Amino acid sequence: MKYFIMATIILSILFLALGIAGIAIKILVKKNGRFSGTCSSNNPLVQGNDGSCSICGAKSDEKCRS
Repeated sequence: MKYFIMATIILSILFLALGIAGIAIKILVKKNGRFSGTCSSNNPLVQGNDGSCSICGAKSDEKCRS
């Protein structure tokens, strides 16, 4: 039982490290380290009442300003 718990912990740490490494590699490979399409104006769940992005102010039909 002791080895099962230890193996589970090691696998969890390994998968977490792989996920973080994957995101870091994606940031390094992307131009200027920015992800495209992450403006909240693209997501209707986080838009303000007026239909604009609460972060950059872009309307849902406009391109992200940030």
